[in-house]
Amino acid sequence: MAGGTDEREAPRAPTGTRDLLWPESWRFETMVERFRAHVEAAGYGLVQSPVFEHASVFRRGIGEHNDVVGKEMYEFADRDGQMLALRPEGTASVVRAYVQHRPVLPWKAWYAAPLLRHERPQAARYRQHHQLGIEVLGIADPDLDVEVIWVAQAFLAGLGLTNYSLRVGSMGDRKCRPGYLEELARYLAAHEGELCEEHRVRYRANPMRVLDCKRVECRSVAAGAPKLVDHLCDDCTAHLSRVEEGLDALGIPFELDPGLVRGFDYYTRTLFEFASGAIEAAQNALCGGGRYDGLVEMLGGDPTPGIGFGMGIERALGACDAEGVFPAAPPRLDVFVVDTAGGETARVLTPRLREAGLRADRAFEGRSMKAQMKLADRSGAVVALIVGPKEAATGTVVVRPLRNGGVQEAVPGSSVVDAVRRALEEAPGATAGRW
Repeated sequence: MAGGTDEREAPRAPTGTRDLLWPESWRFETMVERFRAHVEAAGYGLVQSPVFEHASVFRRGIGEHNDVVGKEMYEFADRDGQMLALRPEGTASVVRAYVQHRPVLPWKAWYAAPLLRHERPQAARYRQHHQLGIEVLGIADPDLDVEVIWVAQAFLAGLGLTNYSLRVGSMGDRKCRPGYLEELARYLAAHEGELCEEHRVRYRANPMRVLDCKRVECRSVAAGAPKLVDHLCDDCTAHLSRVEEGLDALGIPFELDPGLVRGFDYYTRTLFEFASGAIEAAQNALCGGGRYDGLVEMLGGDPTPGIGFGMGIERALGACDAEGVFPAAPPRLDVFVVDTAGGETARVLTPRLREAGLRADRAFEGRSMKAQMKLADRSGAVVALIVGPKEAATGTVVVRPLRNGGVQEAVPGSSVVDAVRRALEEAPGATAGRW
């Protein structure tokens, strides 16, 4: 069936999506948890916004002439006739939540969210991908820009990544950008025939999109285009200088990139981007962000400065793979219960072990001793607890170490938790005081 899935065939995940299975899903969740601990230590709190919004949130925030809105956003009318859109980026949703609920300023928020764009699937970039991000509203101080960049840099370093670089630039503000856009438009008009086919017409609506285009033709034209940093007003120049001083003070290496731009309408002043040197250059952006001091107003709120960044989880994991860091190493089970006496003991003992803080599992369906021991070994458990008819009759349990060749022992059922803990402490790689 053209454009869809033949109902007679087994269904597959839609193009540009994927299923995330164990143990890779553990690695994914561990990265989110690492990020949570990192940003909450800096005063950020979790915000969860809907996966779909009124389409106007993104049209007003990102801009009508942006490819994300014009080509990639999943937009649809629901059963009530409302025009909705699946969330293509994180910032506009968080700012909409601020405008609606008005939390006390300054507001420091973080999120971990799926984003959806109908774009050509790329390496470590899917039509449904996932993003970590932070947003801060209510502070215009350039030292906050430095903090936000530090948060991103320190997180990447904490994953073990070393092969990445930081570029910093400025988008100017309402005072200095209009004059620059006029000059840029004149320059592009003079080189219109050299632009890629798409931008020969579209540059008139948003000239800065050409500077962000990855096609060879536009990149060649952009190389000779006037630079926004050469047109900054005094306030924007001072702001950028303070950011540079702060990064130097923290020892964070960076490159001032006059050509760094963003296609979203809401960006002002500071821009930054971290890129990996270990993965394909065309798909190497790890994290990007900047200031958006006018976005709250665009979405109907009072003038409120803001800044943040977004980091793709899939892209960050791809960089970790390329550098051989942050491997998928899910925690092993502590104990596996093998019950060949009807399962009554396992039914009670397994929850008891879990309530004691141990990672425990068991076999079902009355399998043989051999089959259950195979399951115990496959589970990675450190210890097996064995209950046969003899143990069931005497109220005992056999504790058998599985990983260090230790000696098994039979213990009373009332002492099994302590016996398991002793066996775990004697196992290779044991962590003292875990419980």
